[in-house]
Amino acid sequence: MKSAFRALLTAGALVAAVQAHAETNWDMSVVWPQGNFHTQDAIKFAETVKDVTNGEVVITVHAGGSLGIKGPEGMAAVRDGLVPIADILMSQQVGEAPVLGVETLPYLAPTMADLALLHKYFRPKIEEVAASMNQKLLYMVPWPGQAVYTKNPIKTIDDLAGVKLRVVDANGQNFFTALGAAPLQMPWGEVVPSLAAGTIEGVTTSSSSGVDGSFWEFMKNMSTFNWQASSNLVTVNLDAWNELTEEQQAAIETASTKLEADFWLASSAEDQKKIAVLKEHGMDVTAPSAELKAELIKRAKPLWEEFKARVPEAAPYIDAYLAVRN
Repeated sequence: MKSAFRALLTAGALVAAVQAHAETNWDMSVVWPQGNFHTQDAIKFAETVKDVTNGEVVITVHAGGSLGIKGPEGMAAVRDGLVPIADILMSQQVGEAPVLGVETLPYLAPTMADLALLHKYFRPKIEEVAASMNQKLLYMVPWPGQAVYTKNPIKTIDDLAGVKLRVVDANGQNFFTALGAAPLQMPWGEVVPSLAAGTIEGVTTSSSSGVDGSFWEFMKNMSTFNWQASSNLVTVNLDAWNELTEEQQAAIETASTKLEADFWLASSAEDQKKIAVLKEHGMDVTAPSAELKAELIKRAKPLWEEFKARVPEAAPYIDAYLAVRN
């Protein structure tokens, strides 16, 4: 009887040990191509997670939207458990939570230093929104500055008149409408086909995406407006997260914090590297004149107040940031 009892205890201990070290597998949705720096960040993150959890948490990165999840569907997909983890363009999630449009307001945070300051005030709200949607924010990384790609050079506001221009979100829609263009919101996966079909004539996006899309095949001009900040979030479904041990969670959180700092530095270096590639392929890269930039900012600022009126919960974060930045 005692020996049978001991056997049960031993078996139970073995089961517990196996469960404690069972491998957790997460599929990670990424809409960007394999070579994009956000995708490479995700791969580095997956490798690091496997290392710091001693192989107990394994993340498989699926690039290029291969899991069938489009950009605007990112947070909903993680919330609903369609994927346990995803790299998500925050500005495309405003349909779920309008407050997430704060950082993409035109010229609100046009430099990485500005954006880091904005995040000091705004990040707790992002984490709150993520939690309300059954997910946890692990890290967030900005894109390089948002440029404007067109067939003809942009020297004055009038050069944008009527241009069918792809934008990412409602803030871009409002801004380029105010500039006289004809903007159209569009997820990344539709951009290159739309350029090829002539549905759009220009694109506002980063230098990285300009290279990803081989924009030199469609346009010859890139103007470095740097008009909009834009960050990607990596979030994990809370149900999946809570299945991890406390030790695994702590290791992943520590790794995420360190990697986020490294990824910001990589993003900063990415811009000049990809601009060089664009130039190598014949793209004419110019910066707005002082006069044009002043006019751009003049038309941008009223949109901040309009956003605060439309999304009142955003106002405290914008005001707190501006009080320090100004």
